[in-house]
Amino acid sequence: MPQDNFPNVGDLLPDLAIQTNLGEARLSHYLGHRLVLYFYPKDDTPGCTVEGNDFSRLHASFLKADTQILGVSRDSIKSHERFIAKHSLSFALASDPDESLCQAFHVMKEKSMYGKTVRGIERSTFLIDTQGVVRAVWRGVKVPGHAEEVLAAAQKLSQ
Repeated sequence: MPQDNFPNVGDLLPDLAIQTNLGEARLSHYLGHRLVLYFYPKDDTPGCTVEGNDFSRLHASFLKADTQILGVSRDSIKSHERFIAKHSLSFALASDPDESLCQAFHVMKEKSMYGKTVRGIERSTFLIDTQGVVRAVWRGVKVPGHAEEVLAAAQKLSQ
């Protein structure tokens, strides 16, 4: 079992099965391209909408840097499809209702919401290179400027 702070820079991406709005796949499907794997708490909530729109707005620049984007939350595929359609998002979203992907990346955390302790996804992003090696990790992400920071890191990797 991976250590609690997995993955770190230099770790290999685990080859897990994923269910996206485009169908079933494996994380290894992305090998040969760089991958931004970002975890977010919930479809169509204010911060998650801004983050999704920011990544979508910059999607062409990510593609120019040979970098795919995959968003992950515990929401259903139907919820993802509504979220994508409502905000014209231009990349795939993975559904993780059993939290297997979230647990593999250690993004499930206890949070305080309206005075109650709840378990939820800590907004986190991982930049993975073409060989499946983690090259950058952002945890506890603040949304403003984050997509631009990730794009700059992806562009630097592509040089």
